[in-house]
Amino acid sequence: MRLAQGAAEIEAAQRLRYQVFVEELGGDGPLVDHDARLERDRFDPFFDHLIVTDEAAGGQVVGVYRLLRDDQARAAGQFYSEDEYDLAPLRAGGRRLMELGRSCLHPDYRGGAAMFQLWQGLADYVLDHGIEIMFGVASFHGTDPQALARPLSLLHHRHLAPPDLRVRAREFQPMDLVAEADLDRRAALMELPPLIKAYLRLGGFVGEGAFVDHAFNTTDVCLVMDTARMSARQRGLYVRDRAP
Repeated sequence: MRLAQGAAEIEAAQRLRYQVFVEELGGDGPLVDHDARLERDRFDPFFDHLIVTDEAAGGQVVGVYRLLRDDQARAAGQFYSEDEYDLAPLRAGGRRLMELGRSCLHPDYRGGAAMFQLWQGLADYVLDHGIEIMFGVASFHGTDPQALARPLSLLHHRHLAPPDLRVRAREFQPMDLVAEADLDRRAALMELPPLIKAYLRLGGFVGEGAFVDHAFNTTDVCLVMDTARMSARQRGLYVRDRAP
């Protein structure tokens, strides 16, 4: 597990992203290179790319995460998420921000050690850079909000961010599609993607409203995690002790 170094390793990350986001989930975008099988966008040069490789498989990249600190976002002109969400509440706090995105694993490595490695790398990065708030869009497959009514409603009713963290979708898709009293919470939990469940276990919140991304064939929510609000148990889920 390490940060990608050089164009070849970044392209290997983009190739895995193509396999997952384009071939598996049906996404697309203006800079996607279908001939070379690379999923990329204009923000890639500004992000750090955390990668997990399997040395037993010749160093194949099997997991990726994109990380964009607030200083890198200034160089890029904005955060990636700002095309979908108004981040004014986060910017107003004056705290150290980092955006997470494009997290994916090769199908053969899901449910195993690779995700744990990504979390550990993320934790080390957060500590090294003094990050206080992490955020980023997380996706449901598909663009029909009614088909996602239960999990979206659960997120709205039970995990809505407090006002100082409550970003809002620019093209606003309401998430309170099922009244809380009528919600089958067990069924809704089962319909949440694993990554969103992981963020919630870390004490994450969701912003107000979803964003339907037709180009990427997803319905997005914005997850926000405040390290100061994490409990000791939540922090222990992804932060390992480091020797002084």
